[in-house]
Amino acid sequence: MAKDKKFVESITDMDLDFPQWYTDVVKKADLTEYSSLKGCMIIRPYGYAIWELMQQELDRRFKETGHENVYMPMFIPESLLQKEKDHVEGFAPEVAWVTHGGETKLQERLCVRPTSETLFCEHYANIIHSYRDLPKLYNQWCSVVRWEKTTRPFLRTTEFLWQEGHTAHATAEEAEAETVRMLNVYADFCHEFLAIPVLKGEKTAKERFAGAKATYTIESLMHDGKALQTGTSHNFGDGFAEAFGIQYTDKENKLQHVHQTSWGVTTRMIGALIMVHGDNSGLVLPPNVAPTQVVIIPIAQHKEGVLEKSAALRDSLKNVCRIKLDDSDKSAGWKFSEYEMKGVPLRLEVGPRDLEQNQAVLARRDTGEKIIVSLDELETKIPELLAEIQTTLLEKAAARRDSKTYVATNMADFERTLDETPGFVKAMWCGDQACEDAIKEQTSATSRCMPFEQESVSDVCVCCGKPAKTMVYWGRAY
Repeated sequence: MAKDKKFVESITDMDLDFPQWYTDVVKKADLTEYSSLKGCMIIRPYGYAIWELMQQELDRRFKETGHENVYMPMFIPESLLQKEKDHVEGFAPEVAWVTHGGETKLQERLCVRPTSETLFCEHYANIIHSYRDLPKLYNQWCSVVRWEKTTRPFLRTTEFLWQEGHTAHATAEEAEAETVRMLNVYADFCHEFLAIPVLKGEKTAKERFAGAKATYTIESLMHDGKALQTGTSHNFGDGFAEAFGIQYTDKENKLQHVHQTSWGVTTRMIGALIMVHGDNSGLVLPPNVAPTQVVIIPIAQHKEGVLEKSAALRDSLKNVCRIKLDDSDKSAGWKFSEYEMKGVPLRLEVGPRDLEQNQAVLARRDTGEKIIVSLDELETKIPELLAEIQTTLLEKAAARRDSKTYVATNMADFERTLDETPGFVKAMWCGDQACEDAIKEQTSATSRCMPFEQESVSDVCVCCGKPAKTMVYWGRAY
């Protein structure tokens, strides 16, 4: 048994050192491995299976809203990138450049895509001519490269996987509606699929995507009280269209510029899953995104009939859940710890005594509760429990977020709250970037979003004391 306990003892207590706990879980749950290139991660099969489930669900939702998948080149000529000045300035510190093809120096440097706005703009300028060509609702699944100084698996890596939607519309109103619609798609996905509650709102001008007219965001709160930007949706207006000459002839035969949007989420969401739901035994996966929803652990599997019945249960239950049978020669205690670490929502235990009584034991990963269930009722009981676990995890995460959301009306309270009880801080802002900069310099907190549902917690700006314009959620962030 001491050997079995050692599996979990190798994890740092999350309340003692949360960053180290996170790294331990990522490694011990077999999600990633470090590569030979600093800042780049190897996503292992279990981690990639989680990403595939996210990708499949998001792709389904995108297609339901009329979007089509395309693929753009990995490389962007420097001259193309330079067409949109604000955009290139925003990404300049993070860009990786290709200067040689083999041993031959290139006549023009190529950027390894940090994002693909310029490529989509060039393409749209070539294929959009008439109002009949609109809207264009495209999405791309790919990897991008941003040369980060400080990296951590899933949260911030030099190369990461994501999707980026890029759409073109005839009017400003249509582009705005699309921007908000896709933000809501992300928010619903987080709630319904990942069991992660999010805040929805607009970024300040300082935090806005380079070249965008407006950036909308969903923000989530991690177990340690730090915020994580979980997804963004950008309204570009017609700025990119003017820079790249994307025009169409309207119904009155007049030339107009299109209005564009862009929106994306990344493998960072796996980091959010870990930090929102995990505990000191490892991952806790919501059933919807768990590669294995139920694992069967045979007890005393050397005894007659146990393995045969376990295999029969796996075959009979595979149509109601994603199920795995572990018939390896590891001890049952080791298997319990291993699948707790991997966050499998339900463990099904079956041994000789269970067979005699036509029953099995179901153990919940989220609560540790053990339930004795008749073998004849497993097909109905397992889906019920999985749905209950999904709901419970969302409710638990929402309650934790709400308990870690505070109000501050002056800088002393603001800083003390962040230092003593980390979380979201609701505070009023005058709208002046000088105050936003001062808050970051003094507290290391950034504006997370200006929520769509505004409220007044004071009449004056938390920083300067002048009349307030907007309530903002602030926080220290990953």
